[in-house]
Amino acid sequence: MSRFGHLVARDVRLALSGGADAGIALAFFVICVTLFPFGVGPEPTTLARIAAGVIWISALLASLLSMDRLFAGDYEDGSLDLFATGPLPLEAVVAAKIVAHWLVTGLPLVVMSPLMGVFLNLPAAGTGVLLLTLLIGTPILSLVGAIGAGLILGARRGGVLLSLLVLPLFIPPLIFAIGAIEAQIAGLTPRPHLLLLGGLLALAVPLSPIAAAAGIRQALQ
Repeated sequence: MSRFGHLVARDVRLALSGGADAGIALAFFVICVTLFPFGVGPEPTTLARIAAGVIWISALLASLLSMDRLFAGDYEDGSLDLFATGPLPLEAVVAAKIVAHWLVTGLPLVVMSPLMGVFLNLPAAGTGVLLLTLLIGTPILSLVGAIGAGLILGARRGGVLLSLLVLPLFIPPLIFAIGAIEAQIAGLTPRPHLLLLGGLLALAVPLSPIAAAAGIRQALQ
């Protein structure tokens, strides 16, 4: 656990010292959300109806921005070879990088989302569930994205290939998250949607590091 924590801290420190991953993802999220009123019009009713979907799709795309670099830097400088032969299992290394990616990109999106909800006139009843769905859902995005990042490691045009691989897999959490928010706004219980979203997270947590590590081993051979 000590080595795991040190690896998470290392990746967070590297990301924050560069400033690119966290800053670009958050800036993209804000810009993407603020562009929608210019496209669909400033009517409060229209914005309230699409607010949850706009925020979630913007967060989804923002988290994908830096995903192709999740392992690429360590692959290029040879660190992944050391990690693969080190005392920490490669699956644990992958898990640490996923945690660091979520802390740097996913968590800021969650923190910023209530402000974006106010900007888009999201009903107050949906704000709490919006936060909850993002807290559950953004780790799923990082976990699923890590599988794609492991599979495209070393490939040319990896960013485009990564999008094609993982965007279809982002659809189920998107559907359940929007369903939970809309149910809460309509006065219904969001519990079934939240349970399904939590089930996806419970499935992704053990499987994603294994699948991503398999892809990395293939790239290192």
